[in-house]
Amino acid sequence: MNLLNTIAGAAAGLLTTGNPVGAIAGGVQGALAGGGPSNAGNIQPSTDGTLAAQQTLDEGYEWAQLGLNAENMRHNLAMELQSTMFNEAEDEKSEQLREMNTLRDVAMKQREADIGILKEFIKTVKD
Repeated sequence: MNLLNTIAGAAAGLLTTGNPVGAIAGGVQGALAGGGPSNAGNIQPSTDGTLAAQQTLDEGYEWAQLGLNAENMRHNLAMELQSTMFNEAEDEKSEQLREMNTLRDVAMKQREADIGILKEFIKTVKD
């Protein structure tokens, strides 16, 4: 039993509760705990059962958060893959349309040339 802890516990009990009963309770707790004034000092899971429970809850929350983060990453990767596949399909479609336009332009030039040759042939036949 430490006299200084008893006095400090009584002072803390008086300040927190504002009545002499709180001061007596703080003094008794300070004397018996030996770890400083009431509700102060190093609180360990072995001396405060709620701390161990809170740590277990915090750990559970962290695991749940980790699971949510993993699910979010999986979702983002799936969306990225889907976006990439869509972009590749659109690029292929655009390339095919460009090729079709080029072939159409070549065919039109060929028709124009054929029409020009046919006109020249008709001129030579008429003469």
